[in-house]
Amino acid sequence: MAGRLIGVWNVKAVSTLQPRWVQICSTSSRLTSTAASASFKASDVQIKHAENSKPKPKVEDLVFGANFSDHMLEIEYTADKGWGKPVISPFHNLSIHPGAKGLQFAVELFEGMKAYHCVDNKIRLFRPMENMKRLLSTAERLSLPTFDGRELLKCIKKLISIDSEWVPRSLESSLYIRPTFIGTEPTLGVGKSTSSLLYVIIGPVGPFFKTGFKPVSLLADPQFTRAWPGGVGGYKTASNYGPTVYVSNYAIQKDCQQVLWLFGNDHQLTEVGTMNLFTFWVNEQGEKELVTAPLNGLILPGVTRKSLLELARKWHEFKVTERNYTMAEVQKALNENRLLEMFGSGTACVVCSVEKILYNENWLKIPEVTEKKSLTKRFLKELTDIHYGKVPHEWMETLDD
Repeated sequence: MAGRLIGVWNVKAVSTLQPRWVQICSTSSRLTSTAASASFKASDVQIKHAENSKPKPKVEDLVFGANFSDHMLEIEYTADKGWGKPVISPFHNLSIHPGAKGLQFAVELFEGMKAYHCVDNKIRLFRPMENMKRLLSTAERLSLPTFDGRELLKCIKKLISIDSEWVPRSLESSLYIRPTFIGTEPTLGVGKSTSSLLYVIIGPVGPFFKTGFKPVSLLADPQFTRAWPGGVGGYKTASNYGPTVYVSNYAIQKDCQQVLWLFGNDHQLTEVGTMNLFTFWVNEQGEKELVTAPLNGLILPGVTRKSLLELARKWHEFKVTERNYTMAEVQKALNENRLLEMFGSGTACVVCSVEKILYNENWLKIPEVTEKKSLTKRFLKELTDIHYGKVPHEWMETLDD
């Protein structure tokens, strides 16, 4: 059914869409707008320390998303009283009404960020204000209240400073930060939530994939669609992720680790799993080119994606393009030995190479990334050197910035 529906969409029109995220994040004014003037203040934060610290896992035993620190941050909002004071307290379960809009209608969003224990013994966050922009954009899309993003970042930094011992002292691990925003109004009616809860939990993580940084295999099946024009594919809403679990399990049954999400009757490449996708090839004009899907509302505007594009454009070594491209183009490039590399990018995985794609019941073998000069490995090294402070960079913020 999904495959048939795809064919009736005007695929060409997708590239002309201007999603609200692109309009908002083109400037930083959104973070301190009039709508955010009634924001909570980090200076008002109330802190209740945990009496005892939980046992911390060994770095080598870290599983992504399975461990949480001693404390969490919570900020409540009601339409009549506005924002309450930020509270940092011992990690605990939430008490929420069964009819809350976050549970009933997926009025919920989240962000994924990381902090790193750098080689100079300082803890830094990677481009955190980019996450604040995206969080506020998604909040607006779900009709949740806005706030000053810098004030939330200050609260997050305070939380990390309290649980600083949970930041792994390892060049292969990091502290994962999960801001979450949910509608809590206890009424069974589809509409704007008059109350909400913004909270942040953190915890140490190792590699996102169990295979570490080894290449992954992808299922590209056009019967499944992640996002569509006018939808919320460009926002980090919880509703974008739940429906993908079935397809992910289906991919595993096909001996694939992730899903390559296709769109349209021409099978455009959009995202891979929860990552943005990049293809490096020699285009039909004979130029080396790095290509990725555009921000047309179908893909998430990833912070790592943006960083890779900025690095590549700064190098001035090959063409960098954001455009729609199709599986037919990928197959043609493979057949003509023009496809060089393919990889995903995201906060969780950083950069992950693609090994092969199962498409129309046939395996498409992506050239193996082995040589040290590969673009995938270069990007990975460049970003991790920045993450861990080996290379000083403006993208990193210390806790006292």
